Amino acid sequence: MHIGVVGATGTIGSRVVAEALERGHHVRAFSRDASRPQADEKRENITWASVDVLDAASITAVLPGLDVLISAYQPGNAAKDFEDTVRRSIGDPTTHSTVAHALTKALESHPRTRLIVIGGAGSLEVEPGLALADSDERMHEILDRLGLPRAYAAAARGARDGFDVLRTSNRLWTYFSPAMEIAPGERTGRFRIGGDQAVRDAEGRSRISAEDAAVALIDEAELPRFVQRRFTIGY
Repeated sequence: MHIGVVGATGTIGSRVVAEALERGHHVRAFSRDASRPQADEKRENITWASVDVLDAASITAVLPGLDVLISAYQPGNAAKDFEDTVRRSIGDPTTHSTVAHALTKALESHPRTRLIVIGGAGSLEVEPGLALADSDERMHEILDRLGLPRAYAAAARGARDGFDVLRTSNRLWTYFSPAMEIAPGERTGRFRIGGDQAVRDAEGRSRISAEDAAVALIDEAELPRFVQRRFTIGY
């Protein structure tokens, strides 16, 4: 398969690239400046290019030949400067909706290309019909536990709004909400899959490694199960 990855140098995006290459896929990696990381100089089946994910025309230009486009977009690059990404996310929560509109607009000319968007956990339901992002008390509890400022709740609602944009589209989209706790870790390949509510472990925690998130994403790219639907995973 030919898989495009937006945000290919980020925490999740870089692992999606690695997982796709390990499985023998051809990867077109997109970043803001298209600079090729030194670690990729000897890797085969990967090309690098720049794309403005806020601009539909820029996205349209890179779609030819792609079977799947995976968007790991986030404001800034948390892998390099986490605090900057947090500031950017709080500063403009609407960016996720802007990106969602640009992606779905671009796909109008390539309706057979599948889109997988890596979003946030804030749109997951804490009870039927109630998203985490819409419950200030529960949102603040999660943010406090993760060491994030409570103002980040606005960013979580912004990501939820981006998901809502996709839900009005007739394109071949899939939305991935990672677990509430996600960080670099071990690739186990063992996790459980859920839909609109978080998957929790025996301790009640919603958690996953970025490596296992990449496994789930490439699994979905290879064998689509959630077209025009959202899914999540957890241990």
